[in-house]
Amino acid sequence: MPVMNRIADFHDEMTGWRHDFHQHPELAFEEVRTSGIVAEKLRAFGVDEVITGVAKTGVIGVIRGSAPGPAIGLRADMDALPILEESGVAHASLSPGKMHACGHDGHTTMLLGAAKYLAETRNFAGTVYLLFQPAEENIGGARVMVEEGVFERFPMERVFGIHNWPGHTAGEFLWRNGPVMAAVGNIDITITGKGAHGAMPNNGNDPIVIAAQIVSAFQSIVARNVEPLESGVVTIGHIEGGHTHNVIPEKVLLQGTARWFKPEIGDLLESKIRALATGIATAYGAEADVRFTRLYPATVNEESSTDLARQAAAAVVGDSRVVHMDKPTMGGEDFSFMLNVKPGSYLMLGGGRTGSDPQVHHPKYDFNDDLLPIGASYFAQLAERLLPR
Repeated sequence: MPVMNRIADFHDEMTGWRHDFHQHPELAFEEVRTSGIVAEKLRAFGVDEVITGVAKTGVIGVIRGSAPGPAIGLRADMDALPILEESGVAHASLSPGKMHACGHDGHTTMLLGAAKYLAETRNFAGTVYLLFQPAEENIGGARVMVEEGVFERFPMERVFGIHNWPGHTAGEFLWRNGPVMAAVGNIDITITGKGAHGAMPNNGNDPIVIAAQIVSAFQSIVARNVEPLESGVVTIGHIEGGHTHNVIPEKVLLQGTARWFKPEIGDLLESKIRALATGIATAYGAEADVRFTRLYPATVNEESSTDLARQAAAAVVGDSRVVHMDKPTMGGEDFSFMLNVKPGSYLMLGGGRTGSDPQVHHPKYDFNDDLLPIGASYFAQLAERLLPR
């Protein structure tokens, strides 16, 4: 069965919703307008219950089928990123410095499309919980939902999510069992030394030189400490220090990210980051304050749930367009908190129009609207297949 005809009928309507969300991006836990529109539409669709204020700005929709039965959860994220948009599209962000650079506007729209269809048809036995989650980007809104007891308040057997993947063929689903996305840690290091005039460096202990030594040393952490068949990443993405050409500053800030799959690898990365940064700074007569903040655990798909997800995806796009991921990505995703509590699965939906399309988190990225009925049909298929009448 291809895209559901009823969902295809309101593709243009979904595109309008998505463009509106894209024009009005809201950052983590600031999704007041977005969640308000989501709640308003769910009520208009005739969803049985709409609960707002979950994890601050999250929304839960409850749709009961035509007969009693078990329950599943379908999740979409709503937040945008602090990026200045350069896409040039007609529906570009109206909020300078904020944009939907990861496709959460599309994820929200796809789940809304499924909600509209499921509330109309009720062709399932049981309950579908629609989880519109805030704050996926670096904040962990899923963790807050779990800590607030979302799974106790809305008991469900399994939970499913989806992410657009512009680097892959549009309309193909990608799946894998086990780890699909990495655990994430933030690195913040402040090096405090002694500043001096740039012409008289002997009067200080240059924290810029120290920072350079630390960044260079970090390149050996994975290469010389992690078993070659395992995975780990240490990346410094931001360096800040100094104000002019000829003054050695007193402080330098380093910020970066670490990624891993196995908890013991995460422990090793943190230990080595701390030891190298403090040791190198001490050797130069300076100090390094190291903060290693663990954001998300690894996103791990449960096998039986992934089998069910594959079947639902194949019902929409055909078996040949449901493709195995040979290896996980080192990107991170806070849906991992939900999968730590409930069995479920997280699939990727290829979104590339061409091989050179901007990737997620790029200022020129824009979600592919052709995916909207595909993703909405996938969510609807999950409900009808997992909760058959």
